[in-house]
Amino acid sequence: MVSRTIPVDPFDLVIIGGTGDLARRKILPALFRRFCAGQMGEGSQVIGAARTEMDTSAYRTMVEEAIAEFGGDEKSSKAKLKKFIALISYVTLDAKGDTGWDELAEAVKSEHVRAFYFSVGPNLFGDLAKRLQKHGMADDLCRIVVEKPFGRDLESARELNKVLARHFDESQIYRIDHYLGKETVQNLMAVRFGNMLFEPLWNSQYVDHIQITVAESVGVGGRGGYYDRSGAMRDMVQNHLMQLFCLIAMEPPAKFDPDSVRDEKLKVIRALDPVTPDNIVRGQYEATETKPSYRKQVENRDSNTESFVALKANISNWRWAGTPFYLRTGKRLRERASEITVIFKDAPHSIFEEDSGRHRNILTIKLQPNEGIVLDVTIKEPGPGGMRLIDVPLDMTFAEALGPDQAEFPDAYERLIMDVIRGNQTLFMRGDEVEAAWAWTDPIIADFERGDPPLAYATGSSGPDEALALIHRDGRAWREIKA
Repeated sequence: MVSRTIPVDPFDLVIIGGTGDLARRKILPALFRRFCAGQMGEGSQVIGAARTEMDTSAYRTMVEEAIAEFGGDEKSSKAKLKKFIALISYVTLDAKGDTGWDELAEAVKSEHVRAFYFSVGPNLFGDLAKRLQKHGMADDLCRIVVEKPFGRDLESARELNKVLARHFDESQIYRIDHYLGKETVQNLMAVRFGNMLFEPLWNSQYVDHIQITVAESVGVGGRGGYYDRSGAMRDMVQNHLMQLFCLIAMEPPAKFDPDSVRDEKLKVIRALDPVTPDNIVRGQYEATETKPSYRKQVENRDSNTESFVALKANISNWRWAGTPFYLRTGKRLRERASEITVIFKDAPHSIFEEDSGRHRNILTIKLQPNEGIVLDVTIKEPGPGGMRLIDVPLDMTFAEALGPDQAEFPDAYERLIMDVIRGNQTLFMRGDEVEAAWAWTDPIIADFERGDPPLAYATGSSGPDEALALIHRDGRAWREIKA
């Protein structure tokens, strides 16, 4: 998309963990694309900070290499890259000691919004927050961005919230979930609350059930150590899928502002029924001739950590009582595909005697890889021979509906980083929201630890057969996993 970009006021962004994988793959390329779009105000600066000993010149070389590898189409603009690199500097920093903090305090500008991106493990969040305050950088213009995992259970999440709250107000804390920065996720709110067509039908009277699928075709890769301590429930369900769940199920907020939206999301989580063991399936992918098994990749032959989860959830409120939500996520599945599907109920009576088929309106919100929205509607099949009904899609896949020039959206990190600078927390999780999500998730994980090991499933499949049975016993079927 040739997006309408409005430059933000000059700012300082400090990437703590600036030599790490997330900085190289996502944060720095995202900033470069925003620079190319003309959104970084004159006088802005980006400061990398890490314990690695290097000078600014060496760091700029690293940034240039990262953009060449991950920067997208703009990497070909040597003139823009040169100007962007000139905004970069580096400070060697000790998160647990005093090294580098005075130099960092001198480097940032007191009149700028200062965003400190904690691209490090959560065990360092408290030390970083303490030192930012100690060295005079934690004033009203200071904001901190924290990556998941935000805790590994309710107790640790509460402790992290308490640690950060000692040094920062909640309005300064941005808990980032990149799924909420996707264009289609935000379009979900526009479709629901900007169209009279859908909202009156968005309830248990008209909706049969809702499916949320986040499928990955890759394995755990180089994240084996982290993933084996977390599993799909902690890594995906507690945060990514929970956020999608809340957006699809929440009540209309009074207005589109951060706390109004987050208040409604919190109500959804608090209305969730506990998930019983018979309503959840977890699995672990097996090896093929060319691809290693999960246990081989995490180097733990006895691992009982799940790489796949499917569950049935229910919300006890007036809007959704009786309408089940089916969630699933997994690695090494058939395709990389993420979507939310709203399956509406059958018409109460069919007047077409010639037609014996089953026809349903289905709204599909595609998050990746081909972002868009598709509504299946029933029409008459063209030609003579009676009233034969067929289902056809009203397809708003963005690349097709808007054209290639109008379907190039900013990366999720681009949008979210700019929201931090603007001070807009709508797409970020609030502390009580995180804790509520863990309060619902913890009993499920406890059941995992007491129960049977995960079920084996074939690489390239849709997950364990038991996941199919989970939904089939209700007379329903999973949507096919396809890109």
